[in-house]
Amino acid sequence: MARYDKYDPKAGGFRAPVAVAVTSADFGKPFGVGIDANGRVVKGAGTSGVVGVMINTKAKAVGDIVDVMTHGEIVEATLSDGTTAIAAGVPVYAVPASGLLSVTATANWRLGHTVEGTRLVVRAGAYAASA
Repeated sequence: MARYDKYDPKAGGFRAPVAVAVTSADFGKPFGVGIDANGRVVKGAGTSGVVGVMINTKAKAVGDIVDVMTHGEIVEATLSDGTTAIAAGVPVYAVPASGLLSVTATANWRLGHTVEGTRLVVRAGAYAASA
């Protein structure tokens, strides 16, 4: 189960209301997220583009506040299916439509890179969408 490790919520992320309820199916899975036209967090790019990573560990109703990491590290990182490991030393991207994590650059938003295979270093604001 992926979880935030090195993360300062005052400087390494932000809080905002979630647009869609979070259920147990997504617990412990990292997703690239954006902001919609109403200022709410959505999986994928929303209207803002991918701005960070969200990992939830409990249910959230629409409008509940969630933490979004923009700068920090995630341990036990996997692709968003929750089981597929990511190799060490590769860039990690978010798919704009779904927020699922990928190692494919084309048409995706770069989030950061891995070290030690299961540690994802997130620098979401440092990158733009890939061509």
